[in-house]
Amino acid sequence: MIFTLRWFGPDDPVSLLSLRQVAGLDGLVTSLSDVPAGAVWSPAAIAARHHALAAHGFTWSVVESLPVSEAIKLGGPERDEHVAAWCASLRNLAAAGVRTVCYNFMPVFDWIRTDFAMPLADGSNAMAYRHADLDRFDFSDGMERLAAWAQGYGGAELDALFRRARAVSEARLFEHLVAFLEDVTPVADGLGVRLALHPDDPPWSVFGLPRIVSDAAGIERILAAVDSRANGLTFCTGALGASAANDLPAMASAFAERIAFVHARNVRRTGERDFHEVAHHPSAGDVDLVAVLEPLVAAGVDVPLRPDHGRMLWGERAIPGYGLYDRSIGLGFVQGATTALERAGR
Repeated sequence: MIFTLRWFGPDDPVSLLSLRQVAGLDGLVTSLSDVPAGAVWSPAAIAARHHALAAHGFTWSVVESLPVSEAIKLGGPERDEHVAAWCASLRNLAAAGVRTVCYNFMPVFDWIRTDFAMPLADGSNAMAYRHADLDRFDFSDGMERLAAWAQGYGGAELDALFRRARAVSEARLFEHLVAFLEDVTPVADGLGVRLALHPDDPPWSVFGLPRIVSDAAGIERILAAVDSRANGLTFCTGALGASAANDLPAMASAFAERIAFVHARNVRRTGERDFHEVAHHPSAGDVDLVAVLEPLVAAGVDVPLRPDHGRMLWGERAIPGYGLYDRSIGLGFVQGATTALERAGR
């Protein structure tokens, strides 16, 4: 595995100097979040980020995320223009040496939580999701951009997007995704870039919005629709692990050849559609990361991996889920587990 951590750019409270002190780190995962969806990531902007990382001894291992616009997801008049811009960004990224591009196809929202600082019994706090609490959201004034989202929305804009997205069936959303993949996968393949589709987070509908990347059947259908190694998957153990119906070790084994990027995260399920994030160790939650890593190591999967959302420890102030301390602990755990599995010859 290629061990990485995510960095959100110059405004991230976790500095590159701090990340440099994490042992065994092979590269960083970052993006140009100030570029709006549908616009081209310019060579100059990519070079500036690349140079910022290189100044601290880092390589840019993964783009997370290159945003897919709502026009592409929902089918708008700018769709073809935005796909062309996405492909132009791929070319510019490949020219800078970036070979893994994570993206998602969740309409309107990226991942969502209902509590960003749930107190845990050990005195730390973590992000949580309780399905019934969605009713408490008031979108009359819109929603601010979160760190991992491509953008925020004003009230009128969000209302219009909700109406458009709710009118799109899951079948139609799947058609839009396949059409997008048919356009962009040959470009990625020619550049030696692997696309890494992130699962829905959480893996069910929120606010009545369609979701199609939530389980093994949905993922298999998407990968089969455009059967190319360049059409790959981000295997996120937290997003998929929020549903007890998902057998993560079996999915890791089934999709090993198409996994392009791994998010190692643990969650504790507290209801059918309720969960909160916990430490990466298997004893902390319902995701056994060792059991997930075992088939990947056995299959020789050698792709970027990063510890995903962690707890906020020891009073650290950072982007929720992206404090340095618990992600570093999680990285050490994953590194140790992977090394032990490799030496055991599994």
